[in-house]
Amino acid sequence: MTTGKWPIAGIVAASFWAWSAAHWIAPSQPDGWAGLDTKLGSVLGRAPDLDQSQAFLQRVRKAAAAGARAVVLPESAAGLWTPTASGFWMDGLRSNDVTLIVGAAIVGREGYDNAMMEISAGRARRLYGERMPVPVSMWQPWLAWTGQGGGARASFFADPVVESAGSRIAPLICYEQLLVWPVLQSMLQSPNLLVAIGNDWWTAGTNVLAVQRASTQAWARLFALPLVLAFNT
Repeated sequence: MTTGKWPIAGIVAASFWAWSAAHWIAPSQPDGWAGLDTKLGSVLGRAPDLDQSQAFLQRVRKAAAAGARAVVLPESAAGLWTPTASGFWMDGLRSNDVTLIVGAAIVGREGYDNAMMEISAGRARRLYGERMPVPVSMWQPWLAWTGQGGGARASFFADPVVESAGSRIAPLICYEQLLVWPVLQSMLQSPNLLVAIGNDWWTAGTNVLAVQRASTQAWARLFALPLVLAFNT
């Protein structure tokens, strides 16, 4: 590109780009898995909402009846994680042979954990905590320095791969889908499935969600992994 033969290099690069675009195939969704999108805007996960939770539970049961053994709901779909929320979901899935992965916020004294919860009949556990929350709006380390607390915790390099429903999962929550290192760290652990969730109501009128989807799909294609997506808009 820095010599007199740059037109040749440019033509070759453009040809590879055109071939890639023409032969693009979206990553597959694995058998037995279902990702459920929602369109609830800013009300998702903002306050305890029994009607909302019951509607989600019905969708999960319907997916299980259709053959899904694992269902994924978006970031924040379970709201604030409490013993009451845990009991609701475990009891609701008691008659279904399905594993649910759902986003929730686990609040502690010094902040909160933006997490994926794994729920099945009689069991609920924290599956994954976001390694890199959105800086400033979520991750606010200076609050801890001043003794205030309150921001989202960053797990950084914790749990690049988690095991659920018989799969080794590379988990990505929202902002992590736009970064390079969380994906590469996960790929070093040889996952066999990529699960990505987000709560993107605040991006209405922008192309942020489209970029997140395209980025995650590209990573899945690059590493030949099936992909499960679940977003709220």
